[in-house]
Amino acid sequence: MSKPRALVTFAPDPQMRDVIGASLDGVAELMYLSEARERREEMLASADALLAWNLGAELRPEELAGLDSAGLIQVLSAGVDRVPFDQIPDGVAVASNAGAYAEPMAEHVLALALALAKRLPQNHAALARGVFDQQTPTRLIRGSIVGILGFGGIGRASARLFQALGAHVQAINRSGRTDAAVDRIGTMDDLDALLGDADILVVSLALARATRGLIGRRELSLMKPDGILINVARGAIIDEDALYEHLVRNPSFSAGIDAWWQEPRGQGAFATRQPFLDLPNVIGSPHNSAIVTGSLTEAAARAAENVARHLRGEPVRNLVNFSDYLT
Repeated sequence: MSKPRALVTFAPDPQMRDVIGASLDGVAELMYLSEARERREEMLASADALLAWNLGAELRPEELAGLDSAGLIQVLSAGVDRVPFDQIPDGVAVASNAGAYAEPMAEHVLALALALAKRLPQNHAALARGVFDQQTPTRLIRGSIVGILGFGGIGRASARLFQALGAHVQAINRSGRTDAAVDRIGTMDDLDALLGDADILVVSLALARATRGLIGRRELSLMKPDGILINVARGAIIDEDALYEHLVRNPSFSAGIDAWWQEPRGQGAFATRQPFLDLPNVIGSPHNSAIVTGSLTEAAARAAENVARHLRGEPVRNLVNFSDYLT
C-alpha cells in the first residue's frame, strides 16, 4: 500500500527541511512544490496534506480550488488571518501552528513592558538632550496587574514570566476556564473589567472577524491613565487612529507595538497612518517577536508533526473554525 503524500508549498531552508523530513519519515511521501517544475499540477492533485507558510501567495486561486484530495492544510504561522478560507474546498481542514512561537514572544512582551515601565525611551531621549532626570519615578512590575487578552500559548508563557516578577495576572480566553495559575480568568464579556484593572495589557489573541477593531476609543478610555499596552498579535485588533490619539492625549500612557497595521509581508511595505515612532511613549519593533535563532526550525518541526498526526489518523491540534474568518 502506497504512503500518503505530504506537499510542502514553500521553499524551506536546509534546517527546516531536515526537521520536516524527520517528522514525516516513514509516514508520508514528502514532496516540495519548489521542485515541481512540470509536476506542479500532479503534486497538488495528489497531495493528502499540505504544509504551507503563506498559502495565498504560494498557490493560485484555481490551485486552491482543486485541493479536493487534501484532508489538511497545516500552516507554519500561528495566525491564520491571511489564509484565503473562501477559496478552500469543502472538507479540507486547516490547522494553525498556535503556540509554536510562544516562548520567544513572551520574552519580547516582557522586554517591551519592562522598557516602558522603566521609562527607558523617555530617559534615553532626555539624556540625549542633556537632561539628567532623577525625579520622575519609574514603575515596578511586582504587584502590578497584567491583563492578558488571548490566553493561548503566548498568553500563558507571558503570564509565567510576569508572575516570576511578582505580578498578578488576569486573563481572557474563549471558555473562561484554564488550568494555569492566574488571579482571574474570564471571557470576552469581561473585557471592560479587564481593561479597567490592568496596569499592563498584553494583546495576544488571533485576528478574526470578532476581534478586528476590538480595541477602539471607548476601550482605551477604560484603561488606566498610566497604562501600558503591548501588542504582539495583529495590528488590526486595535484601532490605529484611536491608539495614536490616546497616546498623544495621555503622555503617561505608553505602548509597545510589535504588530503593525501595514507590514511588508502581504501588504507591500511598512507604513503607518500616524507617526507613532515620533512619540516618546512608544516603543516599536518590526513584528519580530517570534524570530530568534532556531525558532522557524522548531516551528517547522511542530507543524510537520501535526501533519504526521493527521496522516496517521490521530487527532490534529489547532484546527481552525472557518466561520471565525469568513464574512
